[in-house]
Amino acid sequence: MALYHPVKIGSLELSGNLFLAPVAGYTDRAFRSLCAEEGACFSFTELVSAEALSRNFERYKLGAVTSSVPANLVRRGENEKHYAVQLFGAVPESIYRAALLLAPLRPDAVDINAGCPVPKVVKNGAGSALMKDPSNLGRVVEAAVRASRESLSSVPVTVKIRSGWDSDSINYAECARIAVEAGAAMVSLHPRTRGQGYGGRSDWSRIADLVTRLSVPVTGSGDLYTPEDARLMLKETGCAAIMFARGAMGNPFIFSATLSLLETGGYEPVPFSARIAAALRHLEMLSADIGERSACLEMRKQFCAYTKGFPGGAALREKAVHAETIADYQRIAEQGLRKGDCHSF
Repeated sequence: MALYHPVKIGSLELSGNLFLAPVAGYTDRAFRSLCAEEGACFSFTELVSAEALSRNFERYKLGAVTSSVPANLVRRGENEKHYAVQLFGAVPESIYRAALLLAPLRPDAVDINAGCPVPKVVKNGAGSALMKDPSNLGRVVEAAVRASRESLSSVPVTVKIRSGWDSDSINYAECARIAVEAGAAMVSLHPRTRGQGYGGRSDWSRIADLVTRLSVPVTGSGDLYTPEDARLMLKETGCAAIMFARGAMGNPFIFSATLSLLETGGYEPVPFSARIAAALRHLEMLSADIGERSACLEMRKQFCAYTKGFPGGAALREKAVHAETIADYQRIAEQGLRKGDCHSF
């Protein structure tokens, strides 16, 4: 089979296998739209608290997403053909109620986060802490599946996991098996432990191992920063799809470049001017969603990602962290482009 190919996740049929991972603080609706434009076949929202959604369940039951969750996090992007809303939580009933409340959004899938390593998520038993209690992970998945059948037209439920909690508890195979038995239609594996955080190297051999164990598609994540990384993971692991995370931040062009590499054997370098233009478009779309002031504050870290790795980028980032208006960003971009164009990848 060709490395770039369609993927079937339960009832969901995707035209290709290049996915955008959920990344807190980065994969807002505007950025997901840019990635879809560049060839991302499937994307995931930032992680959304099931507790925040379900807290006002009786008031909002089957009506709309609660006001405690920003709409730009969970609404479908303008050109986003297929997307999933990712939920995190450790209480099955909260996951069930939160998933019910997603009905008006009509997501193509509901994803369960069992991989986030940050303390504010794991302290309540959610994220990668679910891997310390595989039986509860199964109950959480079952709850989401039940909600999907009742109000979401049985869209697939998927799950994202890590290798385990730490080096002494590598249990991705057990957790994946339990999740699939509970109804998960796809498992995404970031083969680092929670203890590793984002340090060290991810162990792709665990992705390859999981592929041999499951009857559902396995998506690989971890250390994917270039199109060549994506091609290598697909070749080495046999995973059904790959999921760009940090490698896509500030660089939606990684999808079109990877597609070109997989289909033709090469790709054109991305000029700095294109990255800057994408950043400004991102800002404009984000401003339309949440207002200029909030968008400009939110865009500070995003702009840093767009300029990373380019000569003179540090000076632009220093200015960007003080930007307060779209005009400020436009002036900063113009200053950067005066230095001449260069390329990434």
